[in-house]
Amino acid sequence: MDRERRVRDAGMATAELAMAIPALVVVLAMCLSGLSLVIDQVRCADAARVAARAASRGEPMEVVQTLGAQGAPSGATVAVSIGQDQVIVTVQAAERWSWLPAASSVATAPTEPGL
Repeated sequence: MDRERRVRDAGMATAELAMAIPALVVVLAMCLSGLSLVIDQVRCADAARVAARAASRGEPMEVVQTLGAQGAPSGATVAVSIGQDQVIVTVQAAERWSWLPAASSVATAPTEPGL
């Protein structure tokens, strides 16, 4: 009877493993996708901040765009709006996956007196 039970349960561990490994891979892929979105968000925020600070100092627009693009994720767009008393910089990363939103950030800085 004991031998009969062992023969009947022989493939049970293989079946459980066959179900667990794909689920583990899906969870790992979702975690890595979320982590890359967080990294892109931080890079967008840093790039927007650096570009806004440069624009508020009166740097040429080409320099501001270059500084924003250097810090941003690849394929990101940098938009600069300069008003009378403040500068607004928006950095938007390219969408990597259809199920995650694209990372973006907006930074503002007051313009320096005399500009």
